[in-house]
Amino acid sequence: MTGWPAMQTPDIRDLLKSRFGYDEFRPLQADIIQTVLAGRDALVLMPTGGGKSLCYQLPALCLEGLTLVVSPLIALMKDQVDALRANGVAAAYINSMVPPRDARAIYRDASLGRLKILYIAPERLPVPSFGDFLKSVRVSQIAIDEAHCISEWGHDFRPDYRNLHVLRERFPDTPVMALTATATAQVRDDIVEQLAIPDARRFVASFDRHNLTYIVRPKRGAFEALLASLRQHAHGSAIVYCLSRQDTENLAADLTAEGIQALPYHAGLDPSVRRTTQDQFIQDEVSVVTATIAFGMGIDKPDIRLIVHYRLPKTLEGYYQETGRAGRDGLPSTCVLFFGASDRHALAGFIERTEDESERVRARQKLQQMVKYGQLQTCRRAFLLEYFGEDYDQTACGGCDVCLSEREDFDATEIAQKILSAIIRTGERFGAAHVIQVLRGSRARRLRDQGHDRLSVHGIARDHDRVELYDIVSLLEDAGLVRHSGDRYRSLVVTRQGRDFLRRREPLTLTRVKREDVDPPQPQPAVVDLDFDRDLFARLRDLRFRLAQARSVPPYVIFGDRSLQEMAHYLPQTRQSFSHISGVGRVKLHDFADDFLQVIGDYADSRGLAERPRPQRRTRRTRSTTRAGPTHRQTLDLLRSGLSISDVSRRRGLAEATIMSHLEHLIAAGETLPLDRELPAPERVTRISEAFARTQSPALAPVRQLLGDDYAYEELRLVRAWLDQQRRQSPPESGPSADVPPP
Repeated sequence: MTGWPAMQTPDIRDLLKSRFGYDEFRPLQADIIQTVLAGRDALVLMPTGGGKSLCYQLPALCLEGLTLVVSPLIALMKDQVDALRANGVAAAYINSMVPPRDARAIYRDASLGRLKILYIAPERLPVPSFGDFLKSVRVSQIAIDEAHCISEWGHDFRPDYRNLHVLRERFPDTPVMALTATATAQVRDDIVEQLAIPDARRFVASFDRHNLTYIVRPKRGAFEALLASLRQHAHGSAIVYCLSRQDTENLAADLTAEGIQALPYHAGLDPSVRRTTQDQFIQDEVSVVTATIAFGMGIDKPDIRLIVHYRLPKTLEGYYQETGRAGRDGLPSTCVLFFGASDRHALAGFIERTEDESERVRARQKLQQMVKYGQLQTCRRAFLLEYFGEDYDQTACGGCDVCLSEREDFDATEIAQKILSAIIRTGERFGAAHVIQVLRGSRARRLRDQGHDRLSVHGIARDHDRVELYDIVSLLEDAGLVRHSGDRYRSLVVTRQGRDFLRRREPLTLTRVKREDVDPPQPQPAVVDLDFDRDLFARLRDLRFRLAQARSVPPYVIFGDRSLQEMAHYLPQTRQSFSHISGVGRVKLHDFADDFLQVIGDYADSRGLAERPRPQRRTRRTRSTTRAGPTHRQTLDLLRSGLSISDVSRRRGLAEATIMSHLEHLIAAGETLPLDRELPAPERVTRISEAFARTQSPALAPVRQLLGDDYAYEELRLVRAWLDQQRRQSPPESGPSADVPPP
């Protein structure tokens, strides 16, 4: 089909930098944009944080007319419009929160050509006034966000999306772009059919989020483990997903009682309370929200560092989409799932109350996949990618608890024989929980009623704990010796291969996480390869926060964390240098350069720091682990030779602040440094430690405000590094640094 002609053919790479501040397109973005500019329909599958929005926002600047964006997420509309306006793009939104008078003004601006992008909710389509508006405007592009909502096979079907045929009928020659982060092959086909875009070019980006680390923890001791994760990520924002409304409120209260300010969010709260909570989270005024899945779908906040599922999600699609809200800026972030059998039983109960049989069957299948993910003994990333039809050929991803844990081979011959025999003796009619109860010799009434307490296999695995047996059952399933029945009861069944194993009595070796390593190691995700100054970064965040408040926009609309990290690394001193920072386009250069250059310049002057040259060409970063580079190694060797920090500074011709940055990086990489000899007097160390504990932040400015000008920033930074080293070398309960958040 042929859409509206482009009003001009500007270099899309020039627009990418001048309007959005980026030097390079992400994978597929340029091809998708060129497809739209050629007037063709497109189906875009791109993970959350992969850059979907740019695929229609940039073409909107090239096309003569209005780009109409359909989105079901009210908060996301506001966030994206704020961000577009900050980049000098004329954009607006209309949804149920917009008063009729304001909506009429927006319609008028769009009809007069004053808008380039208009976001609307799907509920707006059948409204008569909107139909009249469509007759008065030239629509050059239609973008359907969250397109999976149109499919009954999707995990979030919304009947209002079936009204989208109105747009297709009204503008048959206008290119349509359908965008989603989560869609199986079946859902993709359904999207294309429902939107009547059979010839759409399909773009499927990798579902692999390199910067995310996936961790599954046992439900036992979940609250203590949650506290540890939140304290580890105290410098960032976190969402904790719960199953019920009451869970969100109880958990928020429990966290607050432990000194972690948290607010609940669920559909039962008054709308004004929900809006306030969401605004506080977006504005960085509260860092933790405990929520049902209703929260987060409409939030474009790129710097969420931790997503926790305190209860089991219903589907892998939902889980993937919710974890995708972490680290949308590409910086390292963590996703934790607390997995327990009780959650599975609760969700299964909900499913069985569903009246439609076909819907029940689909829900059971999706829940089975979610349970399988929680029980995996193999790479979780590979399982997720394969579920969405993507091959993953790495032997270890380095970014999930399974791959990060130390593995061991063990002789599973005897215990496998016992498990398989118990499955057969109980008639292959029961799930893992029942079989394990039999093996461990339970006297539960249900077992006695079945006569299973009199079986020869009753109690033959008393020496194995319940969790270990669950793990081995999962390993036997991976090995093809056991499978689950496809019915609602998920009974364990011994396969033909399993029966051959029993008959031949062959030895069996399996691989598992070392028993002493059941509590997963701390994640070591991909890290930004910039040795940025943490103190300057904290000051730039403060400035960003103040500017955002003055403009009534979220802080990330001003600049994302990645931009601030580049500023704190390269220390730009001129507007020309500042323009090369990622995220700095023409408008933001005009609006914000002077404020940020002032803070950077003052900081650099007070410490004798010079601007760092940028590499000629920035390359796309890939996954790696935190490690010390050659320059850090030189600093480490000199410190270990007995030189002081000031001696190393003179020897290497580097500022002491740079050497301190090396120290912080080395500690993060796991090195032990001789810092005790550098510390100030013990009473000063104690006062500084207590100040960090009181502020509950790694930032230096609040600590110095508490202590006064008698304490220099360099002294505070040194003690902070020492505290971090102490924390990394011992459990939090063992020393005074337990309450100090990591830098």
